[in-house]
Amino acid sequence: MTRKIFTSIILVAGAVLFASLIIIMGCLYEYFGNMQEKQMKDALELAMAAVESDGKSYLEKLDSDNYRLTWVATDGTVLYDTQADPQAMENHLDRSEIQAAFTAGEGNSARYSATLLQKTIYRAKRLSDGSVLRISVSRATAGVLALGMLQPILIVLVIALVLSGILSNRMAKRVVEPLNLLDLEHPLENDAYEELSPLLGRINQQQLEIKKQLRLLRRQRDEFAQITDSMKEGLVLLDAKGAILSINHAAQKLFSTDSACVGQDFLTLDRSLDISAAIQETKENGVGELRAERNGRAYQFDLSRIESNGEMIGIVILSFDVTEQEAAERNRREFTANVSHELKTPLQGIMGSAELLQNGMVKQEDAPRFIGHIRTEAARMVTLIEDIIRLSQLDEGDAMPRESVDLLAIAQEAAENLHDAAAERHITCSVDGHSAQITGVRRLIYEIVYNLCDNAVKYNKDGGSVAINVASDESTVSVTVKDTGIGIPAKYQSRVFERFYRVDKSHSRASGGTGLGLSIVKHAVQYHHGRILLQSEPDMGTAISVTFPK
Repeated sequence: MTRKIFTSIILVAGAVLFASLIIIMGCLYEYFGNMQEKQMKDALELAMAAVESDGKSYLEKLDSDNYRLTWVATDGTVLYDTQADPQAMENHLDRSEIQAAFTAGEGNSARYSATLLQKTIYRAKRLSDGSVLRISVSRATAGVLALGMLQPILIVLVIALVLSGILSNRMAKRVVEPLNLLDLEHPLENDAYEELSPLLGRINQQQLEIKKQLRLLRRQRDEFAQITDSMKEGLVLLDAKGAILSINHAAQKLFSTDSACVGQDFLTLDRSLDISAAIQETKENGVGELRAERNGRAYQFDLSRIESNGEMIGIVILSFDVTEQEAAERNRREFTANVSHELKTPLQGIMGSAELLQNGMVKQEDAPRFIGHIRTEAARMVTLIEDIIRLSQLDEGDAMPRESVDLLAIAQEAAENLHDAAAERHITCSVDGHSAQITGVRRLIYEIVYNLCDNAVKYNKDGGSVAINVASDESTVSVTVKDTGIGIPAKYQSRVFERFYRVDKSHSRASGGTGLGLSIVKHAVQYHHGRILLQSEPDMGTAISVTFPK
């Protein structure tokens, strides 16, 4: 502010000084020029009268340093000059003032010297004999006068600068002090300059608008934080240099950090080469992806470049936990391979027996045995396909009709249906407990109990036993199937509910199992929001309990 006031005062003072000098010098120069021309005119009249009477003798007697008189004949020859030898002077017939005098009786002109520092004024008048008498005088130009006044001009300029500095300092303090005391937090409460009222009013409106925008930004930021923090997927926002702008809770858990990492370089969280390469690929191509293992789980990282006006301003990193998807994909591949293998085995037996029968290579008395084998393998295929269909229905999660089911009655029905198979191996099946009602899909509940009992019979020892117990409490109903069979080693117990998984493959095939029984049990229990508990020791038997919510 002080500099501007000082500059303004200096410019005003300089402009006033310069204008004053121009006006004064112009007026004085014009005034004295007019006076000089009048004096020239009078001097020329006197000289003409003297030359008319005395001729050259008057000019020879004349001694003047101010005026120069030149007498020119009718042919332009110089007859006499008071300051030069007329014999050495050139013909003056081409001079404009001489020509005007010969023609009109009087002429005037002005010419500058070669350096433009002096101006010569000429005035000529025709005499009675036809010759012309010319008078001339030299005077300095305005520029020479200005140079002559340079010293006083500089003195005045210095004085103006000093006074401007003092005045600007005082004026700036007076002007700036009220401005420094302005309360911009409450613009409308200031009582400074009236001229500032529109500005203060606009500042107040802008502050209100800024506060409104800040409230909106805070709300949007909070909404963004709540949305991103509730996401199961990890979200990381990076700026163009790779610094973290935002990171949600899922990503913090994934990279083992907290919100304090905001502002740090992302490489401080994860220095792995694979994700660094994915970030570089995203910068170059706009998108990048990566599958990697973190904390014992599989994650899919999708990266996208953010652009504004054609320039990259950041990168978004989304991470998805794909552990279950990878497990499901692995199970699907294993399931497909197992189904193919399980279907191929009975088909090969059927095709082999059928081919022998077709080619007449089977004796008549052996034909029933081969036909029986074909029927057994076909029944095995039907059972396998039915189990696959049941699993497919359970995987789809389709709604099924529910009804009130007595779990004890189901257990008794399953034991009755397995009576013949158990009797062949002298295995006793017992059912105890009391009636317990649950709401569910009758067919699935039967499948659960039947498959548990069927496995208890198949993998039991000859002469063993199977005990089925039904119990209930205030909130749950449970069924427990306990056998005295071969048991399951501890290292296999976590996998027996997988599809087609068999601890003893040779025994499973000999007993005609499809390897899907316990998998059906698992999915059916999940469908009813129940839980399974398995307890088993090799050669000591197995006990499996299924608990349903009432």
